[in-house]
Amino acid sequence: MKKKLLSVLLSTVVAAALLAGCGSSDAGSAPAADSGADAGAEEAAETVAEESEAPVSTFGDADGTHLEMWTFVELHGQHYKDMAEVWNEQNPDRKIEITCTTYPYSDMHTKLLTSLEAGTGAPDICDVEVGQYPNVVAGLDKWLVPLDDYAAPYMSTMVPARMQTYQGSDGHYYGAPYHVGATAMYYNVAAMAEAMGLDQDAVIAKIDAVKTWDDYAALGEEYVAAIGEDGKFWTSVDTGGTDWLWLAMAEYGDDWTGGFENPANCQLESVKKMLEMQQGWLKSGLAQISPDGHVDLEAGFQNIMDHNIVSFPKALWYMSRFTNYMPEESGNWYIAKCPVFEAGQKCSVGIGGTGTIVTQQSENKELAAEFLCWAKMSDEGEQHIWDKLGFDVCNTAMWDKDSFAHDDANQFNAYFINYPYDVLNEIGMDNIGKISVVAISPTINEYVCTTTLNEVLEDPDYSVDDALQELQDAVDMEQ
Repeated sequence: MKKKLLSVLLSTVVAAALLAGCGSSDAGSAPAADSGADAGAEEAAETVAEESEAPVSTFGDADGTHLEMWTFVELHGQHYKDMAEVWNEQNPDRKIEITCTTYPYSDMHTKLLTSLEAGTGAPDICDVEVGQYPNVVAGLDKWLVPLDDYAAPYMSTMVPARMQTYQGSDGHYYGAPYHVGATAMYYNVAAMAEAMGLDQDAVIAKIDAVKTWDDYAALGEEYVAAIGEDGKFWTSVDTGGTDWLWLAMAEYGDDWTGGFENPANCQLESVKKMLEMQQGWLKSGLAQISPDGHVDLEAGFQNIMDHNIVSFPKALWYMSRFTNYMPEESGNWYIAKCPVFEAGQKCSVGIGGTGTIVTQQSENKELAAEFLCWAKMSDEGEQHIWDKLGFDVCNTAMWDKDSFAHDDANQFNAYFINYPYDVLNEIGMDNIGKISVVAISPTINEYVCTTTLNEVLEDPDYSVDDALQELQDAVDMEQ
């Protein structure tokens, strides 16, 4: 039995590492693709063999109710530290003390799944990366505490698509999100203005006029012709990430996972259209392949700073990559809605994320769940998440608050030419699509990132139909 469990855990961590590499990590951690599948498997094996040392910090009131928390991002622990202090001030009769342990990504998720399976050893509260979420939610309310009642005070203003990401097959919410992860377009206005001989306002007007992917390509052709330099491109396309494909699916209302009820279908017209469009860009010189596979790695940051590309889509959590890794680019970049294939389509999709759970093993489930939802959904919690983590918060009531969305003291508001929440409001929460993260998701993402994208983008003449058939065959073997 132990050997079987170890095998399952190893395969789970390998798949999740690849899924993370295709998606995102949160601010404060290294870019997700830094942890490869082989490293993940090795770490999992070591964790099963012996518990890893990990930083531990205790905060709050020593006389309060004690809660145990696990995370894999140090800054997440700092968020709960700060929120625990506010909670204790506001709730003097219900004070808490939290011991937070920060494990390596693979170690923590393996340890959590092992403890849930065993029915002992789990913490009260735990972060779960979205790629790992299907594994823990498989236990539903036998393992996890439904958060519906505790999230209820905030639900009227929470982005539905993000809350639904952390639903179980029974419809209950089991995870509290950090961010929307809404996908937007990033444009280097300064580089475009210099190449095109225009002022900033003229470039922004051209960007704002982009409504469709055809418009986007036309502006890119104008830029590439103006700069006329080898090695300079309009954008880059990813061989190690699925963000572009998720965006295409959201625009058409597709979901290749099939959700909880239907079989996965990867042979979608939306995916085909995006891949064939990208092949055309590569052939024409409009796009390059992202160095090391996608823009969320050191080579990607350098490529951006070298102005080898001047536009790309990415979730709004990528703002922290600019401030952390590309501070010298401050004042150059503008954020806008993503183009669509057809007028009226959704123009964004939520990507990446970490949902925080409360386990049924907690002796203080009600207090833990109430604190968790307050810390991640209340005005106080969302203010802190924006100021310290730079995430696009899920509580839309904050999006319209001038003191929040237009606060020039906020480093992210100060970095970009325009205010990020103005873009979010323009998108609107009803235009943010969702791709389900379910049991088959790691299989799909693993094959796409290791095979499909390399086939069709490294060889732009490769048949997209053939590549998607191969993908579907691989997925069908696992269904």
